[in-house]
Amino acid sequence: MKKRILVTGSAGFVGFHVARHLHGRGDFVIGLDNFNDYYSVDLKNARVALLSDDGIEVVRGDICDSALIAKIIDDNAITHVLHLAAQAGVRYSLSNPQAYIDSNITGFLSILETLRHRPHIVLTYASSSSVYGLNTKVPFSTDDRTDSPASLYGATKKTNELLANTYHHLFNIPVTGLRFFTVYGPFGRPDMAYFSFTKAIMEKNSIDVYNNGKLSRDFTYIDDIVQGITAAMDLEASCEIFNLGNNNPEDLETFIGIIEDELGMKAQKKYLPMQQGDVMRTYADISHSKKMLGYSPRTSLRQGIEKFIRWYREYYHS
Repeated sequence: MKKRILVTGSAGFVGFHVARHLHGRGDFVIGLDNFNDYYSVDLKNARVALLSDDGIEVVRGDICDSALIAKIIDDNAITHVLHLAAQAGVRYSLSNPQAYIDSNITGFLSILETLRHRPHIVLTYASSSSVYGLNTKVPFSTDDRTDSPASLYGATKKTNELLANTYHHLFNIPVTGLRFFTVYGPFGRPDMAYFSFTKAIMEKNSIDVYNNGKLSRDFTYIDDIVQGITAAMDLEASCEIFNLGNNNPEDLETFIGIIEDELGMKAQKKYLPMQQGDVMRTYADISHSKKMLGYSPRTSLRQGIEKFIRWYREYYHS
């Protein structure tokens, strides 16, 4: 049966891609986004223009406005909410903590309170690998404790998981949390390293390499994330958490080398100490996601970066 889906954060990177995918397979999709200026609003407008071309409406509004959310849900007979709207970024949380409390906690509570009165609606929401924080055991498993976040962003995402579990327990809302691991790809976020490094290298500016390059990340291509999100929505679990990562961490120097290869240019590296709020590595144990969702990431980092850089050159005519 076709789903009727509200996607919050639909002008954002992941929201844009998954909205197009769900619409393409025949589901009804309506979006909600506040178009904040944390990064280029022009990029968000470009995504929404493509969604509009597909026939997907994106409502401009705030997730803290519970009356608006209720109206969108009721007017469109929504059956599923995919909640992706959030204040993203680890480093930004050091200087703008209130933005994270407002969007990631108050906004999430607004969603839950709306669904409390509509417990038939299935909620799938974005968590983050940042909940693993200072954990040293790898790969990170959904069975691991997650009570030592390294950043306020991670703490807000952990709070989302606790709130979702509580509302499921109290009001029987079906909830599934998805811990994303360093998602990248075309139409991505300009504040992410792969995007900012590409821009800087092409413009012959230096790049900041933290912890002297001794970091590793489980980079996950957007198409693989979309596959995992879709499978999680289709599962309609009662109360679940899944890792969506590539299960193949790459060190920072290798990552930079791939960008250099694809651009045919060398980076000017500025080596710096560890950044506050950062972690040494991320590494997803996806065994639970494979078993329950059939989740199987297929895109290597080299393949994904090549696709991103091809998009970047086309989009920015460079």
